Amino acid sequence: MQQKTKLFLQALKYFVPRVGKCMQNQPLNHCNFTDHCHNRVKSRKYRLIKCLQNRNKKPDLARHFSRRRYSHKNLLPVAYKKEKYSSKDMDAFEKVRAKLETQPQEDYEIINAEVKHGGFIYYQEGGYLVRSKDDEDGDNYEVLLNLEELKLNRPIIDCIRVAPDEKYLAAKVRSQHSESSSCLVVKIFDQPAVEASFPNVSSVEWVKDEEGEDVLFYTFQRNLRCNDAYRATFGENKRNERFYTEKDSSFFVFLYLTKDSRYLTLNIMSKTTSEVWMIDAMSPWDPPILIQKRIPGVLYYVEHRDDELYILTNLGEPTEFKLPSWACGFILEGNPDLKNCPFQLCSPIRPPKYYTYKFAEGKLFEETGNEDPITKSSRVLRLQAKSKDGKLVPVTVFHKTDSEEDLETKPLLVHVYGAYGMDLKMNFRPERRALIEDGWILAYCHVRGGGELGLQWHIDGRLMKKLNGLADLEACIKMLHDEGFSQPSLTMLTAFSAGGVLVGALCNSEPSLLRAVVMEAPFLDVLNTMMDTALPLTVEEIEEWGNPASDEKQRNYIKRYCPYQNIKPQHYPSIHITAYENDERVPLKGIVNYTEKLKEAIAEYTRDAGEDYQSPNIILDIQPGGNHVVEDSQKKITAQFKFLYEELGLDTTNVFEKIKKYFKL
Repeated sequence: MQQKTKLFLQALKYFVPRVGKCMQNQPLNHCNFTDHCHNRVKSRKYRLIKCLQNRNKKPDLARHFSRRRYSHKNLLPVAYKKEKYSSKDMDAFEKVRAKLETQPQEDYEIINAEVKHGGFIYYQEGGYLVRSKDDEDGDNYEVLLNLEELKLNRPIIDCIRVAPDEKYLAAKVRSQHSESSSCLVVKIFDQPAVEASFPNVSSVEWVKDEEGEDVLFYTFQRNLRCNDAYRATFGENKRNERFYTEKDSSFFVFLYLTKDSRYLTLNIMSKTTSEVWMIDAMSPWDPPILIQKRIPGVLYYVEHRDDELYILTNLGEPTEFKLPSWACGFILEGNPDLKNCPFQLCSPIRPPKYYTYKFAEGKLFEETGNEDPITKSSRVLRLQAKSKDGKLVPVTVFHKTDSEEDLETKPLLVHVYGAYGMDLKMNFRPERRALIEDGWILAYCHVRGGGELGLQWHIDGRLMKKLNGLADLEACIKMLHDEGFSQPSLTMLTAFSAGGVLVGALCNSEPSLLRAVVMEAPFLDVLNTMMDTALPLTVEEIEEWGNPASDEKQRNYIKRYCPYQNIKPQHYPSIHITAYENDERVPLKGIVNYTEKLKEAIAEYTRDAGEDYQSPNIILDIQPGGNHVVEDSQKKITAQFKFLYEELGLDTTNVFEKIKKYFKL
């Protein structure tokens, strides 16, 4: 499937008035940005390069770190220095070592942030934040923070930022079952110690001013709404102030430090519109400068390199190039080298492979090594389904090469999302590879409402066009069956979060297409949720779903597809739902109400259908915690696969052995 990322790089020429509220000691002076920074920034025009085959689902300005799976076996041994550590310190480190070595591996079998800074690598090891030397294979590491002292349930560090001179670091820490993170500022010179703690932090960045003082910028999040930005210093000259507050509740705020660390950008975003303010890292206490005020429907981001500003936006026509046909996922690597762009390509069944694009040569170089055997033992197909209005909808299909003659008899797992202009996730998933190896067919339907074919693809599947996504999904599944990929009695459908809208709607409108459904944290009660403006994200979500509280046309339109509103006594596929007890993004109440109403409708239909009717299984698995984006675990995947295999009467032995093998890697 050819995916389009529209990029437009241009010189910045004008500065326009602000929206929002800046809070500082002096009024913000509005001026031409290039005049303000004329000694530092040049104005030039650029050509664009775009990736046709794949792109990041969303321009991700947060720094990307390499990710790895840790256990105590990866831990580097300590080389103690007598002149630096007392016997008391050595005893403490020995206790840490002993605890790490006896820690059950699965207790911290999670993916964590890792960042390289100066001569060290900073990362989480078990219940500790540690650093080790980057340029040696030696035996030095240092424990900087004992996370267990925070009294969190399985603490996870999901972001690390190190101050420029390495006197401090900031670590965002949360529990496994929560989206709410606290920012811990750790003094890492002399003896490591926690200098400060800020609750409910969303994004953090460090800069160093002209006087050599480290300044921490962070954004504060309340009830999933991030509207306030702060800056703080530590040590003898402690200071903490709020300098920006966003008044429009449909927008949120996040920070990004340009790759050369020259400017800090304050990004104000809604689902469809953005606005960027810039702060000179050398003068972090000066008022921020507005680049371009928000224009409805225009998204843009700012980067800086060699005294030139780059704008990434959804306007303009870029140049194109293709990537390997098997590639479906794109992972950008964090890299300070401005001459090269390293990244990884992957697919749901193929682990990431490393590539480097060299700007000077204009060439793409791939990692050498043995080819993954899945390349020869499986096929990837790029198909198209004709929707009800004639629109061609891309579908990506994976299957084993040795099962081409009997694909009609193979189980099919269909994936869909179709919301917020986001691409359907197609990064590597070891459990999906296990399904392929066990003979399954995997299909990914890139329906309208997502972002696979650009901004218009999203526009054509949101608000009063949401039913296009449902029509696309129905057309995709029917096309797969017509082309000989499985059959309705062997077809499963899966979705996460907002993808549950289309899945739930299809279960109401065309239940005969499916045997079973697996949903995780699904959005199933669109109407009642969007009518409740007291919920944290309702106002922010209006751009995607509409405002039924004040617009009768939008209210009636939502009623046409809302899964909860359209439940009726009829046959339904079996349904397995995983929900989270304190999920603030998709409230549990809506999922419980949906499940109860569905069971009542099925019971009514079963009474009228007669004794021979086999009613579907409806399972609601409520997990503790409040994190909407829950890390994949062997336990959760095993429960979902057990449901799918039992629905089809298949033996789970082989696939469970493969899952166990992959999760140990």
